[in-house]
Amino acid sequence: MAVTVVRFNLVDPAAASPEALSHRYRAAVEMAVYADDKGVATVQTEEHHASPDGWLPSPLVFAGAVLGATRRIAVTVSALIGPLYDPLRLAEDIAVLDLLGGGRLVTVAGIGYREEEYVALGADWRRRGALQDEVLETLLAAWTGEPFPFRGRTVRVTPLPYTRPHPLLLVAGSSRAAARRAAQLGLPFFPSAHLPELEAYYYARMEEYGTEGWCLMPPAAVPLLHIAEDPDRAWAEYGSYFLREALTYASWQNDGIRSAVRSAAGTVEELRREGVYRILTPDECVAFAEAGGEQTSLVLHPLCGGMPVDEGWRGLRLFAERVLPRLKE
Repeated sequence: MAVTVVRFNLVDPAAASPEALSHRYRAAVEMAVYADDKGVATVQTEEHHASPDGWLPSPLVFAGAVLGATRRIAVTVSALIGPLYDPLRLAEDIAVLDLLGGGRLVTVAGIGYREEEYVALGADWRRRGALQDEVLETLLAAWTGEPFPFRGRTVRVTPLPYTRPHPLLLVAGSSRAAARRAAQLGLPFFPSAHLPELEAYYYARMEEYGTEGWCLMPPAAVPLLHIAEDPDRAWAEYGSYFLREALTYASWQNDGIRSAVRSAAGTVEELRREGVYRILTPDECVAFAEAGGEQTSLVLHPLCGGMPVDEGWRGLRLFAERVLPRLKE
């Protein structure tokens, strides 16, 4: 069966009040519970800071809320910006979440691509690679439960996480530096786009370092989906929400950044033709999944760009009631 994902970034540029934004956050957790009950595989969330759209800045807090409310579904933070965290506190937080979720947390660690996020949180943008190395090395040492040296002192982190030898941790990126970092530490590598040449480089570096790992390569196309009975009507009413997110995301990335969901569209019409964001009928969604086989990723984005919560629920229910059962068959 295709891999099924429900994505949340909690963007809401039009939130009129804290109460409206609270309603969106609580709806996202309720949607995650519903997705868990219906058999969706993964809830995905992400991290950005100082965004005027209110892009989620605290993915681990949101992950904890979802893990506490659900029983089966995996929760993936993709990506967590490693250099923005204190390494010891991050090791503790992930260990606690791993215990809370019984091993259902997946952390994908990247270094980000927005200097303003580093400035806002007092991190050194010029040292981001070195900071990422320190974070990853600290996490792996901390989760052994044994004392280890850290910044000139000996420390020990408790509690031990649920997952052994450690919680699932992947290294993300679109550069050779990211692939090399993953290979050297023996961690799985998650390219930010379909980059076969980078996958080959990762495996070559693993052979050089004598480590073991695996690459989670995104498909060539990973569209963000909304399900509707009438896609023409949905594009007319809600296309501006998809475009708002696409424009914001594209504005953050320079030419050297590769992303599976980066759009070049400037209008709703261009966005629809491009295919990074798609509104499909249930039948079209099933056909898309069947055409791609078991490697297809169906990524539902029910609150995209501040989309009304009611419309998000309609799309999610259509997927759960008229797509998922047919995929399971």
